[in-house]
Amino acid sequence: MHVPLWIWAISIVVILGFFVFDFYSHVRTPHEPTLKESGFWTLFYVGIALLFGAGVWAIWDHEHGIQFLTGYVTEKALSVDNLFVFALIMGAFKIPRKYQQKVLLIGIVIALACRLVFILLGAAVIAAWSDIFYLFAIFLIYTAIKLIVDEIRDAPETDPNDMGIIKLIRKVVHVTPRYHGDKLTHRLEDSSGKRKFAFTPLFIALVSIGLIDVMFAFDSIPAIYGITSEAFLVFTTNAFSLMGLRQMYFLLDGLLDRLVYLPYGLGIILGFIGVKLMFHALHENNLPFVNGGENVESIPEFSTITSLIVIVGVLVITVIASIIKNKRDENQGGVPVSHNHFDWDEEGNKIVRNKKGEFLGKAEDLPKEELPH
Repeated sequence: MHVPLWIWAISIVVILGFFVFDFYSHVRTPHEPTLKESGFWTLFYVGIALLFGAGVWAIWDHEHGIQFLTGYVTEKALSVDNLFVFALIMGAFKIPRKYQQKVLLIGIVIALACRLVFILLGAAVIAAWSDIFYLFAIFLIYTAIKLIVDEIRDAPETDPNDMGIIKLIRKVVHVTPRYHGDKLTHRLEDSSGKRKFAFTPLFIALVSIGLIDVMFAFDSIPAIYGITSEAFLVFTTNAFSLMGLRQMYFLLDGLLDRLVYLPYGLGIILGFIGVKLMFHALHENNLPFVNGGENVESIPEFSTITSLIVIVGVLVITVIASIIKNKRDENQGGVPVSHNHFDWDEEGNKIVRNKKGEFLGKAEDLPKEELPH
């Protein structure tokens, strides 16, 4: 079914409307969201996505409804993995917690705009050259293997300050040495008394989140094209997975590092979709050196229902396995979960707050048992 341009336009306007609503209702006034606030709005945006999927089912057909749901679950899972990197960026730039909402929301909007470009380019390439699915499949299988191998080797995460994108941004624009509230820009006076325009570290952080998320899109967009070839569904699954991601960041804060098996689960999911894409490419084969340019009909294709069952099943198993491992480690004398969290004050000092946001002291002055784990 061809999706009319007016449906695209309405969908984009409504999605942007939610982001604008989010900004004016929650982000405009700097504050640290409570667990209750984060949980409510996370569920709210998940509910909106499910309602949209039900609309696709009712107006389009059940097959595309299931494709949307499968794609949404996949993109949401991959988005959760992005939160690890977002946390690293927050730490690297020492962003005070009450300003992190603004950084996340604007960074996510930048990411969504960039993803839309990638999605439309991907749709155009697929329409012109269907064998692109071979490249998508190889890339996803490689990414899956690398993700699992890096986790087994316990490879350290790259420091955001060492990333080429962030280094380039710092070279191109002038950055103030400290924060100025939640402002993105500030005017400084040089030695001659002239005032010059500069960006604050908050601006660099939000641009970094937007651009680094685009790097993640290199695996998430091929993954969703492995579930549906409809560009409209690819875009809406990406959009709805990013909506509510800000709230989820605060909801899962402190628990992300306890989902120890999640990277393995994501690796399995990407590998499965890579194999699914490879089988699909063989069914639609046009390469002369593969089966003489003929379709390979003997290879089975996974249905959308099968994909949904595999993806949800892997996520459930990895989360339950992570919970069991953490409980077992605690029972064997491991360090129990701390509900405290790190934050940074305006001068960049590392401090600790409890789950209510109350100040407990500087990290360097507190005993080990009061530090976040």
